[in-house]
Amino acid sequence: MLKRLAAAALLAATALPATIVHAQRPSPPPGPMLDGFLCCNMRTYGESISDINYDEQGTRIVAVGTTARITGYDFRWFSLDLGGKPQRIKNDYSRNITLPEFAQRYVVTTDPKQKMAAFAPAVRDAILAAKVMPGMTREQVLMAIGYPVASENPSLDAPTWRYWRDSWSEFQVNFDDKGLVKTVVGDAVALSRVLAASAAPAQP
Repeated sequence: MLKRLAAAALLAATALPATIVHAQRPSPPPGPMLDGFLCCNMRTYGESISDINYDEQGTRIVAVGTTARITGYDFRWFSLDLGGKPQRIKNDYSRNITLPEFAQRYVVTTDPKQKMAAFAPAVRDAILAAKVMPGMTREQVLMAIGYPVASENPSLDAPTWRYWRDSWSEFQVNFDDKGLVKTVVGDAVALSRVLAASAAPAQP
């Protein structure tokens, strides 16, 4: 009887470290740790960015094409090194897509600046100024002002994309059958912030 108890105790003692090691093994991240570039002009509050991309006092633009490296995922955020500085991008209004999908919208593997070099100068200047103008493609609109939030824009193929410059100021980008910007519609404040200087404002 004593021998059996001693054998059982020895077995438990040898099995315990393996259990502890298994419990301490880190979980894999829920998405890829990508190296790439920022897809589009995004406004930061310092160290945090929201997918709604409000043009609010105190924010500054992190430019499209800034080098980006995803470093972690946390609930509705993903962390990244953005141009050598830490940032977190939060999924506030696009929760109908997964966090890895959300992260891969913003960190792309091809430098957008390479594509921009082939754009017409007026389009390139508008993108660099975070503005929209008629004739832009969907991709060019994304580079200029970011993704429309998925909660209000479930399909990027829709003829209208809804955006907000702040909590009270909405505007819409309307595309024609060729996928080019036809009109930009909104209140005067929104249009003054988003329309390229050469573009004639559309009436609400």
